[in-house]
Amino acid sequence: MTIQAPQAFVPPQDAPLIPPTAPFSDAQRAWLNGFFAGLLSFETPQTTPAPAEADDGAPWHDPAMPLPERMTLAENRPLPRKLFAAMAQQDCGQCGYLCESYAEKLFKGEEARQNLCVPGGKETSRMLKTLLAEAGGVAPAAVVAETPKPAAIPGYSREAPVEATFLGARRLTGETSEKDARHVEFDLDGCGLDYAPGDSFGLFAQNDPALADAVLAAMRAPADFPVGGKTLRAALIEDYSLGLAPDMLFELMGYVTGGERRRKAKLLAQGGDPDGDAATLDVLAALEKFAPVHPDPEAFLESLEPLQPRLYSISSSPAATPGKLALTVDAVRYAIGERGRLGVASTFLADRLTPGARVKVYIQKAHGFGLPADPATPIIMVGPGTGIAPFRSFLWHRKATAAPGRNWLFFGHQREHCDFFYREEIHQFAVDGVLTHLSTAWSRDGERKVYVQDKMREAGAKLWAWLGEGAHVYVCGDAKRMAKDVENALAESVAVHGGMSETAARAFVGKLKADGRYQQDVY
Repeated sequence: MTIQAPQAFVPPQDAPLIPPTAPFSDAQRAWLNGFFAGLLSFETPQTTPAPAEADDGAPWHDPAMPLPERMTLAENRPLPRKLFAAMAQQDCGQCGYLCESYAEKLFKGEEARQNLCVPGGKETSRMLKTLLAEAGGVAPAAVVAETPKPAAIPGYSREAPVEATFLGARRLTGETSEKDARHVEFDLDGCGLDYAPGDSFGLFAQNDPALADAVLAAMRAPADFPVGGKTLRAALIEDYSLGLAPDMLFELMGYVTGGERRRKAKLLAQGGDPDGDAATLDVLAALEKFAPVHPDPEAFLESLEPLQPRLYSISSSPAATPGKLALTVDAVRYAIGERGRLGVASTFLADRLTPGARVKVYIQKAHGFGLPADPATPIIMVGPGTGIAPFRSFLWHRKATAAPGRNWLFFGHQREHCDFFYREEIHQFAVDGVLTHLSTAWSRDGERKVYVQDKMREAGAKLWAWLGEGAHVYVCGDAKRMAKDVENALAESVAVHGGMSETAARAFVGKLKADGRYQQDVY
């Protein structure tokens, strides 16, 4: 049922709204008192978020802001706002929601999973758990009825994936590059998927079998142990995350070890870092740290997180290559100590899939990131590294549809000779008149490091002129640093060439965002 907040009644301060005689547990009564107090404190029902220009009551909605700062800004706010502040603020959609709507679902008890925020990782899930525990848990079923979920459309939700055919992953970077970027292609024929420029592609990757074998060896468990209708080895490869060790695994280690090791395991489960290595402890490293340990296989699996799908920006256009879909992916490989670590999905695509393999996938429709409705509108695209992905899609789409709008691309990487993704394509776009301007930045080719934001400042006068002609600005790439640096560079250009104060320039960029003329796809 729906609860409406009375507008005239304000309860006496500290007066409990649910009496002790009500048929609820202490935890439920505490939650209900807080819930009704929050509702009654609002001047109007909070059915829709306030417009962005009114700040939306969410000044923390910035992916570059550290979580402690976000939580400080959310102090004294209602629980849904605190839950919102705990999210990674990327609105990436990997959880199946936006950051704010995921918070609302958790608050209402309509979503029980607290570990869906992939970019937020353990930091976010731990904070969500703490906030909900402090509030007495989610709403009891007696207050918020279970809302029937509409059936997911096959292929357009992580809950209802379909299968697409993997075609291949060719290398984009040269042999001397420090990176291994791949152009990845899928055949969509037969799976009924359609997409638009700006959409993302979700895929269900699998863990490296060698890593699963190392985990089995560390816990001395038989690979063929039956669990959930499959072998333990298959479950580790297909169903469970073997990345950063979750708190529940450390809790389990606390039960199966003793003495000083038990003390350290319990500290790690509570967010401590007794040996200064918590950030490096994936599942295998955790088992090795507390070795020898032989946990029950089923208890071990219950302590792990589920393997989440990964989202990638689509780098192709359905108008240019119907029935095909492309991604631009950096294969993540690095070492901690003597052991190599692998990005789950990126190396699944680069190393472990063979052409013709069928993969579970889905389309994540864009949330406020797409080409302007008017094809004559000029666009400015800023995408260093694999951030070029959606802009390759934009350019191919504008070429295929003969869109008259001008297009300006800012692209950057380390070295021009080995890191210039899609060099021939981009040059051909320029020859064909599709690409009006190209600004490149190479951070390792000169005596000083040059980034896309530096090129933006150099072209500030032209940027200001394009904005005056109605251009839309798009940014894709790293959320923690690049996106903020690009926004700062644009604001500085507006201030200098628009004759504005810093405050006015920031407000101008804020207005661009509110009007949908400044859009970000960050990760």
